[in-house]
Amino acid sequence: MSKPSYIKTFKGGFSFENCARNQLLYSKGFEAPPARKTGTTICGLIFKEGVVLGADTRATDDTTVADKNCEKIHYLAPNIYCCGAGTAADTENVTLTVSAQLNLHRLSSNRESRGVTACRLLKQMLFRYQGYLSAALVLGGVDLNGPFIYSIYPHGSSDKLPYATMGSGSLAAMAVFESGYRPNLELEEAKALVSTAIKSGIFNDLGSGSNVDLCVITRDGVSYLRNVEKPVCKPPRGKSYRYPLGITPVLSSCVLQLSDVDIETEVTSMEID
Repeated sequence: MSKPSYIKTFKGGFSFENCARNQLLYSKGFEAPPARKTGTTICGLIFKEGVVLGADTRATDDTTVADKNCEKIHYLAPNIYCCGAGTAADTENVTLTVSAQLNLHRLSSNRESRGVTACRLLKQMLFRYQGYLSAALVLGGVDLNGPFIYSIYPHGSSDKLPYATMGSGSLAAMAVFESGYRPNLELEEAKALVSTAIKSGIFNDLGSGSNVDLCVITRDGVSYLRNVEKPVCKPPRGKSYRYPLGITPVLSSCVLQLSDVDIETEVTSMEID
């Protein structure tokens, strides 16, 4: 018995049905919007007691600095935070959506959120959009299995490593980690290493800049440290442009009293049709 014509067999794989349509639109003069140029330096590492995440605070719109002190470390769960690089709107909405899903999961299971759960939700959401969501993430936190660091790419792939960097300044930050990281770092050593990695991105990448934000996650809680360092503060002005009163000489003056001046007023009526 043959199948009805309205029943289509699922073939699997990716669908390229819109390729011919896109080519036709391109030939008619309709060009696809270009990719946005973004810049960020984010990183994270595992230390003796937990995880330290770091990010710069510069938001760019092509070659324009849109915000000098934005937040790139996003809340996912009480024990899990996520650094976002890429398009600011995409990273914000992806983390907000997954944060809501994790909250519902905690309420239904009455258990603490796990890192593999957050990583799985983020990967599935990004893979669904095939990279059109410009969100490169560094996921970190502490769960019942201990501290963890995941790097999640915009197409949905991920890595689990003791330290990770993402963004346009990731190469400079990775060089600092590869030369200075060692297992079982103390808290202050870990914070100093992450700050140095972020500053290497700030000084060597035009898309990264301004200040250094840190987020320390341990079993005792979370410490979100805003503007821990300001390596590129504007220096004070060498001279003051405020002049004291009386520095400009008065050559002549004339003071008129209002009582001595005849003020003529003329009232005109409004034209009403």
